[in-house]
Order: sequence, then structure tokens, then C-alpha cells
Amino acid sequence: MRDIGIDLGTTNILIYVKGKGVVLNEPSVACIDKNTKKIVAVGIEAKEMLGKTPDKVEVIRPLKDGVIADFDVTEEMLKKFIKKALQKRLLARPKMIICCPANITGVEKNAIREMAERMGAKQIYIEEEPKVAAIGAGIDITKPSGSMIIDIGGGTTDIAVLSLGGIVNSNSIKVAGNTFDQDIINYIKDKYKIIIGEQTAEDIKITIGTIKPTSTVTKEITGRGVSDGLPETITITNKDISESIKQDIKKIIEATKQVLENTPPELCKDIKEKGIILTGGGSQIDGLIEVLRKELKIPVFISDRPLTNIVEGTGILLDNLNLIDN
Repeated sequence: MRDIGIDLGTTNILIYVKGKGVVLNEPSVACIDKNTKKIVAVGIEAKEMLGKTPDKVEVIRPLKDGVIADFDVTEEMLKKFIKKALQKRLLARPKMIICCPANITGVEKNAIREMAERMGAKQIYIEEEPKVAAIGAGIDITKPSGSMIIDIGGGTTDIAVLSLGGIVNSNSIKVAGNTFDQDIINYIKDKYKIIIGEQTAEDIKITIGTIKPTSTVTKEITGRGVSDGLPETITITNKDISESIKQDIKKIIEATKQVLENTPPELCKDIKEKGIILTGGGSQIDGLIEVLRKELKIPVFISDRPLTNIVEGTGILLDNLNLIDN
């Protein structure tokens, strides 16, 4: 029997299989035939179809802002991912850990639990992402000492203070990697009067994205003109990206300050000494560490494997079920 850990991310789904490690990391995207309502592709294959499909085919992201927007599609997508990860159907009834944002409701947790039961899981544990990310990043959360983590994923940024095996204080905001992409799309449309797609925006963010440019870096992009609808190529700079995302970076900083303001003084002292750990794909944007250090006046570090900390944390939990609350 292969126990499974799942990072149910808005942008990517990652699967850990006990004894094998991380076996799958694919986009949380599904391609659906509008006539039959059947899924024709998921993951990498489906993402490549974004913005390129005929009318009868729809490419969707069934997870939005850190929660499941379409449970039926998510369930079918997960079944395909698990089958691919295990190279067979889920025949045995394994333990399954599924990670979700810190502010998920009880109703949403129950819906995820029921979905996992239908997929064949025997024991189901729903864990909060910042706690599991901290474990995956190598933080010993069992000690009577405060640790702080900022997990900037695709749909949400989860900020948490942990001690004695649990979350003491947390905040979750719907500002993260996908929000940055939309910021870039909106800014380029307003300033340069061309429309670009999600994949182009993501590529811009990854290649020249920055919060505090120290020199000018340029990139040529092609989009559709707002006025005439014709293809148009322009040159943008990293300063454009800094300008486009600055308001959402401020929201992350403010949310972090709120968590610190509501944290017991003794734990704040620990955090000041140990620093804050960043994780998640959005944490990799250039200049973020420097801006956070300046604004929070606390040391800030990025984990060694920010993209896989959560799913690696599920692997540790599968071996240490005593760390699980439910």
C-alpha cells in the first residue's frame, strides 16, 4: 500500500508517494470537451492548450484562490494524476494527506474529505499549507519556540507563526503568483495598449520579474492590439513589472505585519532572532527578500526548495502522524 501526500495548489498539483518521494508536479489545469463534459487532457498537456483551443473545447483551472471552484473536475483531474503517479489505479486504500490554505472553512474541508473518500482513501488528513511547508522547509515546529513562514503560492499567500507543533497565529490573503500575472496583464494593457495571455504574463514574471530593479532589463513580447486587434510586438522593462506588482507586494507586507502584531511577545522575540522563512513559487521573485527585510526589520530567508516544500512536508507527516492535529 502506497500512502500519498498531495499539495492541492491553485497553480500546480504535486504528489508524494511514500517510498518513492515526489513523483508528480503538474499544472492544475484541465481541458474539457464542452459537448460531452469529459476531460480530454490534464496538467502539462492541458496548460499548453491555454488560449489556443477551438470553441468546443474549454481549458479551465478548477482551483481558484486556493480553494476548489469545481469539485467534479478537480476529482477527475486528481484521479488521472494519481493513476499517472502510481502507474496504476488506486486499488489499495491508502492514507492520504491533502494540504489546503490556512483560512479554509469547515465546509470546504468536509468537501475535500468526501472527494478523497470517493477516490479510495482509507484515512484522510487535511492539513494547512503553512504548517506543512514549514515542516518541509526543515523547521522543527514541535519546540516551544516561535517560527514564522510566508508561503506565496499561486492562489494565496499564507502567513503563519508556529510553535509546539501547531499554528499559533496566521493569515491568508488571495494575493500570490497568479495575482502578479494578472497585474502584469492589466499594466501592459493600460500602458502599451496590447493584450497578452496568462502564459506570456507568467513568462515575463519568471524572466524579468522584479520588485526593486537595480538596472534595466528588457524583453520583447507580442500581443494583440487593443484598437485594431492585430498582432503587435513591443519591448517592456523590468521596471514595468516592478510598477505593476508593487501594490500587491504591499498587501503581503501588511498582512505579515498584522500577523506579527497579533503574535505573543515571547514568540516575536524568537522570530526576530531566527528570521522568517519564505516558501512557494511566488517567493522567488527578484528583490522580495530585500524589501521584506527592510519593511519588517527582521531577517528573511528563502528555503532551499520553495516549490516542493509543502509536498515534501506531507512525506515527513506520513512518517510522523503524531504531528497531525485531526
